[in-house]
Amino acid sequence: MARVALVTGGTRGIGEAISVMLKKNGYRVAAVYAGNDDRAKACADKNGVSVFKWDVADYDQCMKGIAEVAKALGPVDVLVNNAGITRDATLKKQSRKQWDEVLDTNLGGVFNMCKAVWDSMLDRNFGRIVNIGSINGQAGQYGQVNYAAAKSGIHGFTKALAQEGAAKGITVNAIAPGYIDTDMVQAVPAPVLEKIVARIPVGRLGKADEIARGVQFLVADDAGFITGSTLSINGGQHMY
Repeated sequence: MARVALVTGGTRGIGEAISVMLKKNGYRVAAVYAGNDDRAKACADKNGVSVFKWDVADYDQCMKGIAEVAKALGPVDVLVNNAGITRDATLKKQSRKQWDEVLDTNLGGVFNMCKAVWDSMLDRNFGRIVNIGSINGQAGQYGQVNYAAAKSGIHGFTKALAQEGAAKGITVNAIAPGYIDTDMVQAVPAPVLEKIVARIPVGRLGKADEIARGVQFLVADDAGFITGSTLSINGGQHMY
């Protein structure tokens, strides 16, 4: 039977590309979204994936949501933690609310979702988890102390949880995208975006499908010897 893959933030941008890639490769896909009902319906109709609505920052909603997915599609074999938000501001201007919102969604959501699927993966001796970090969690970014902290936390979380799952057939890896051609990046003012592209050695923004291919590689059944790793897909902008 086809494996079940769940993608948070899975109905637009990088998340939609991941959902489509997994669907094309034979997975039964659950795409989770938080707010845009019209976009979610369009994604479901166009791509043939199942969509579920909940807020990954809410622990109880995650637990309830995973139970709904398991009932509809089966237990989750593959979890891709992609959901994320930005509330950019310098520390001088950033409010505690902006800090909490980003940390609760971008990092707290990873904890909530992993916690919700973990026992089932342990029981079945199989699991694939991919957490979507960011180049800005590796290198930092002006005006993003909240976002950079959350994404940096994802990379540490990934390494620690990988150690807990390794002996039970569960791999936990991360992908750190660079600047990808999505609605979020296109919202950056043109002069700023030009400067960003100028710093990317390959000379262009990345494509969402390029992140999706990385996910597909890491979640494959025969990728069991790769765990605790971070795959940087950034056009050479940050190397370490």
